[in-house]
Amino acid sequence: MLTREDLEKREEETFSAYACRASETRGRDIPEEKCEYRTDFQRDRDRIIYSKAFRRLMHKTQVFIAPEGDHFRTRLTHTLEVSHISRTVARALSLNEDLTEAIALGHDLGHTPFGHNGEKILDEIHPGGFKHNEQSLRVVEVLEHYNGRPGMNLTAEVRDGILNHTGEGVPYTEEGQIVKICDRVAYINHDIDDAIRAGVISGDDLPQSCVDYLGSTHSARINTLVTDLIRMSDGKDTIRMSSEAAEYMNRLREFMFENVYLNPGVKKAEELAKVEEVIVSLYNYYLKRPEKLPKEQRDMELEYDTHVLVKDFVAGMTDRYAMNLYYEIFRPERRNAFRKSEKSHRRGR
Repeated sequence: MLTREDLEKREEETFSAYACRASETRGRDIPEEKCEYRTDFQRDRDRIIYSKAFRRLMHKTQVFIAPEGDHFRTRLTHTLEVSHISRTVARALSLNEDLTEAIALGHDLGHTPFGHNGEKILDEIHPGGFKHNEQSLRVVEVLEHYNGRPGMNLTAEVRDGILNHTGEGVPYTEEGQIVKICDRVAYINHDIDDAIRAGVISGDDLPQSCVDYLGSTHSARINTLVTDLIRMSDGKDTIRMSSEAAEYMNRLREFMFENVYLNPGVKKAEELAKVEEVIVSLYNYYLKRPEKLPKEQRDMELEYDTHVLVKDFVAGMTDRYAMNLYYEIFRPERRNAFRKSEKSHRRGR
């Protein structure tokens, strides 16, 4: 039998000097009694997995809006791929896999419906803007509940990694830095895979210099980048890639923006217009009628401005829930037709 003390002793004996050990965590905002069999980072991972926000990721867009097929990534499968790649790196570097996994599983909890398109629209209409990493932190600190209290009461290291997984900030743990880089490794490569599956691009369209350096297949590219990341970070106090690997990864990212992310064949004008209409309409509707917000939002009306509560509600929606609610409020005559077409689409898969 392994107790928490045994696990912490194992970390002390086997981890790199640069690893963040669970016994050395900066702790939680609200002190808790320790678990007998799990470290603090293992408990954080479990709380994230069991949260409602994590389950909703299954029905949130990654790149392709309402794709015709079962094998396209969602925000949940993206999260799982980031977690898998990040753990591989952490293990190879003798860093803390549990901390790495907790950060990876929580990094996108605050993402809006309809992927980055939804984020862009909320950023434009919400006072003060909107960033999904900041919303992810708000999810774990305020919106989810644990033991009857607002927030999951996660450790400082996990919250720091979630907040700084994107943007200018740099996580103060090497585990958080791994997730920051592996998030990009994952999405660039799986988005290429999905774009090829959708027929938007072919493997022959990829820049030849990138293919020559990184490889011609999904697994080869990830293996090249992960191997480089491990070798360049081994024994160092920061996590980084070589300049060559980073350059070719960024070239692929630029290629994806030019040919997929901003491709009107992928993000059709009418689809983007519908996404904007849905999010703006729902945001404004509840802003004028805050009494119609769910009870969990109304319970916070003395602490937060109505704009913030409406933003929380809209950002937490799945694609399907947002569309259903939009039709129910604004197009009730088309609500049944929309639901019927949705059921028909699912049966035809």
